[in-house]
Amino acid sequence: MCTQLQPIPRDVCMHVHRHRPRVLPLSAPESHWCYEIQAQASNYTCLGPSQWGEDCQKSRQSPIDIVTTKAQVDPDLGPFSFSGYDKKQKWKVQNNGHSVMVLLEGEASIAGGGLAARYRATQLHLHWSEKPDRGSEHTLDGRGFAMEMHIVHEKEKGTSRNEKEAQGPKDEIAVLAFLLEAGSEENYGFQPLVEALAYVPRPKMNTTMKESISLFDLIPKKEKLRHYYRYLGSLTTPGCQETVVWTVFQERIQLRRDQIFAFSKKLYYDKEQTLSMTENVRPLQPQGQRHVFKSRAPGQLLPLPLATILVPTLTCLMTGFLR
Repeated sequence: MCTQLQPIPRDVCMHVHRHRPRVLPLSAPESHWCYEIQAQASNYTCLGPSQWGEDCQKSRQSPIDIVTTKAQVDPDLGPFSFSGYDKKQKWKVQNNGHSVMVLLEGEASIAGGGLAARYRATQLHLHWSEKPDRGSEHTLDGRGFAMEMHIVHEKEKGTSRNEKEAQGPKDEIAVLAFLLEAGSEENYGFQPLVEALAYVPRPKMNTTMKESISLFDLIPKKEKLRHYYRYLGSLTTPGCQETVVWTVFQERIQLRRDQIFAFSKKLYYDKEQTLSMTENVRPLQPQGQRHVFKSRAPGQLLPLPLATILVPTLTCLMTGFLR
C-alpha cells in the first residue's frame, strides 16, 4: 500500500547498499522492492517480499487474516462520517509501477468510526490477481478475494481528541479497505476507472478519467458500511511503517469479471510491457499479540438479559392488545 502522491513513491527507492539480504552479481543494477511475481521473473533483479527491509520485519505488520469469530466487539466502532465523498470529479489516474493509483488531493475526509481524529483522503489504489481468491491482501477466515481497494487518509493536524492521541504515531494513516469479488453485472461506478487503465499501461504514465465519479460511486451504500473490522498495522509496501489504523469492511464490492481482468490485462510492471501487473499482493503477516475488533453487528443491539425480559413482555402486551 503506497501513500505518496508522486508518480513513483519515495519508498520505492530501497537501495541494495542499504539492505543487502542476498548477494547480487556485480553487474546487476541497483535493486528495488517488488512483488514475488516480479522477483521470480528471469529479467528482473529486485527484492521480493521476504527480503524487504526498513520496518517490514517488525511485529505489527499488515496484511493479516481476520478470524471473524475471534474479533472482539468494540462499542466505540460506530458509523463513519464522510465528507466530500459525494463530490463527482474527473480524477487523475497513474501507474506507479506497483499499482494503479487515483489521486484524491485531499478533496474528501472521514471522521467517526472510532477514529481519534479527522482524516483527509490522499489517494486510493488497488491490489488484484487473475485468480478469484488471490487478489486481496487481507483475508477473512482464510478466504481471499479477487481484489482489494485501499482508500488512504492522513490524519489532520490538530483534530485529535486529546494531546496524548495527537502524539501517538500508530494512527497517522487511516486506510479504508474494501474487498472485491466477481459479480454478474457491470459496476457502472467503477467503469470510468477501468476505462482509464488503457491510458496508463506503463510505469510513470498518468491520465485523467473521461467521466466524473465520486468516491461514493466506488464503495457500497452508506448503510452497508456500519459493519467492519479494525486493527493497528502497517503500510503493505516498503518501508512498512507501523502507523496505520486499518478498517476492513464486511460488505463486498462486486465487479463483472471482465472489469476485474482488465487490471491484469491492461497494466504492466515494466516499460517494455513484458510482465503484466498482477499478483501485486503482500503475503499475510503474523497477527501476533494484536487484537482485532469489530463494530456491533445486527442482532447484537440488546444485551442478552434485557432481550430475555423484553421479548416475553412484548408478547404479553400484544396478546392483551389483540383481545
